[in-house]
Amino acid sequence: MRAKREKPLNKKRIIFLALMALLLISGALLFNTPKQSEIIEVRFPSGAKLQAEVADTPEGRYFGLAFRESLPKDGGMIFLFEESGLHKVLTGGFQFPIDLIWVDESKQIVHIEEGVQPCMEDPCPWHGPPPENARYVIETNVGFVQRAEAVVGTDLIFALRM
Repeated sequence: MRAKREKPLNKKRIIFLALMALLLISGALLFNTPKQSEIIEVRFPSGAKLQAEVADTPEGRYFGLAFRESLPKDGGMIFLFEESGLHKVLTGGFQFPIDLIWVDESKQIVHIEEGVQPCMEDPCPWHGPPPENARYVIETNVGFVQRAEAVVGTDLIFALRM
């Protein structure tokens, strides 16, 4: 007789746990939808403008533009690091070549690498570090550096939203 009483309780318990799991999952989906990436405009003295997607998390900086098929002509990504340093970049998983620009805290270009090819090796080689500390790294379409007439020492203009 005792065994019969436990079965209905176990069935109720399983139904209760399943409903709770469903509520938790649906709540997580509703409240943890991915935020849309912030875009900032980076202006160059030549008049060129870059619409840069902000990568301000470790995951965003690690993956960068990996797994994307293309970028808009004047599009790119800017990595925001918490501290200045000799930051390096990987191009594993990239589908197209890019230009890389390292920028210091005063928003001056300290290093440029043009025509960086997607990595097809394992392990992928690192690009950089710059000869001086950088606070930001910009990834953009190959050829943008030439179009923007960017050189080491160029001062850039962009505003970060805090």
